[in-house]
Amino acid sequence: MNDGLPKPRRYLAVAAISAGTALTIIDGGIATVALPTIARDLGVDSSAVVTVVTVYQLILAMALLPFSGLGDRIGLKRMYQYGQLIFTVATLLCFFAKSLPFLLVVRAAQALGAAAALSVSSALIRSIYPAKQLGRGLGINSVVVSSSAALAPTIGGLVLAIAPWPWVFASAVPFAIASLVLGRALPDPVPREEKFDVLGAVMCAAMFGLVIGGAETAVHGSSPVVSAAIVLTGMLIGYFFVRRERGETKPILPIDLLARPVLALSAIGAYTAFIASMTLLLSTPFRLTHGFGWGAAEVGAAIAPWPLTNMIVAPLAGWLSDRYPAGILGGIGMSISITALLLIAFMPADPSYFDVAWRMALCGSGFGMFMPPNARLIIGSAPRERAAAAGGLVSTVRLVGQTTGATLVAALLASGIGAGMAPPLVAAGLALIAGLCSVARLRPSIRNPPTEEAEDVQPAQTTVR
Repeated sequence: MNDGLPKPRRYLAVAAISAGTALTIIDGGIATVALPTIARDLGVDSSAVVTVVTVYQLILAMALLPFSGLGDRIGLKRMYQYGQLIFTVATLLCFFAKSLPFLLVVRAAQALGAAAALSVSSALIRSIYPAKQLGRGLGINSVVVSSSAALAPTIGGLVLAIAPWPWVFASAVPFAIASLVLGRALPDPVPREEKFDVLGAVMCAAMFGLVIGGAETAVHGSSPVVSAAIVLTGMLIGYFFVRRERGETKPILPIDLLARPVLALSAIGAYTAFIASMTLLLSTPFRLTHGFGWGAAEVGAAIAPWPLTNMIVAPLAGWLSDRYPAGILGGIGMSISITALLLIAFMPADPSYFDVAWRMALCGSGFGMFMPPNARLIIGSAPRERAAAAGGLVSTVRLVGQTTGATLVAALLASGIGAGMAPPLVAAGLALIAGLCSVARLRPSIRNPPTEEAEDVQPAQTTVR
């Protein structure tokens, strides 16, 4: 039975994880605001400077699962602290960036540090909280994620108003330092004495890097033939990688976990839900600006109810997930989101602020109801020795889903339908898939049979839901 850390050490550990999560999310989104300034100061084209953001996302996607496997072997706490230290050092190097190539190297190093911390954070959360409060802990973490994502552009704008652009990246350093200092309170599960699969880690990184990178080059105007070749190469490596992983007892790509129908449905549902949310959030500013003639301040104010509502609903959903099946909560959440997305698609011809704001709030509450219970099921249902792999899976699915959503919006914009009704309708279809995956987990034939680990995580229930 996992009783978590004693108080007040538990609160210090929660603060350390929250600070670390905040820095990875803020650093991933804060750079967007500074891109025009960076392009001007470094004398590069606007199209080239976008790589400052994409290289960070790409390295994160490539490194999360390999680092989660490495964390099991060197220790979760050690991996987390190493990640924060690498991130802090790399951020300080931003002040010496006088060219775009050097800045990209620094951003890649930042992403490696963030990936090291993020890859084991969910496994650490499982050890921090008592088993019966795991959903509550993941709900709090969801609030940190959503609030950090909402604050990132604001922080970036404020910093640029009073300081040069390197300070935009440095604004996340206090979170890293706080996490390092408070990290002494983190739990320190015993590492596994097993050899790390270096070849498997390289193949995993190559698979994600080539597939995502190739898709990104396609939507940004590169040669379709070259882009297709890159994606196909990644898929070919992925084919041999998956075949190789099937022979591993504890694979880097957690196909042993995905072989369980309840976890596979949870991962598919999360992936489609993240695509749907990112599709709406990225396309809405274009629709409000080009379709309705709104200004930047009005657009920001209209979208703000999404993260604000999410901050309220996510902890509630986490608390409920400790008591009710994730399949029911997820189905309710996606039903709310589908309704809201359809209402957004068919907004009035001349919507007021209130017309947009309440729809965004409703949609944000639906996704907030879905995400924490879904993550709780994935992390809580995995055997304890595979907790880091389950956490890495959750983070990877979120990141790849968001990246896919961004790519989808770029494709819709390139086709001329990205600033209209199409994105919310596409998002509604994706949310429907997520909802069906969630409800399908309620079938007795799909639920896992009771296990010692499942009972450890859900002591009041006899099945994993």
